[in-house]
Amino acid sequence: MTVLLVLAVVVAAGLVLFALARGLFHFAQGHRAAMDGTSHDNQVMQNRMMMARVKWQAITIILLVLIGFLAAGS
Repeated sequence: MTVLLVLAVVVAAGLVLFALARGLFHFAQGHRAAMDGTSHDNQVMQNRMMMARVKWQAITIILLVLIGFLAAGS
């Protein structure tokens, strides 16, 4: 059970990193989007990636707390 939770933490942390990198990419493209007239779409994508990052961080923390409870119980 613990091994499964550790693997889930690794996957969730990877998704945090993916959402962070994608959000930073869209943040870096802000000037180009302003020049192309697509700044609204760019800002929407930045916000989506921020919310995805926060979601995956919360899931990761919950999984870490579960691992802590399992370790304390045994």
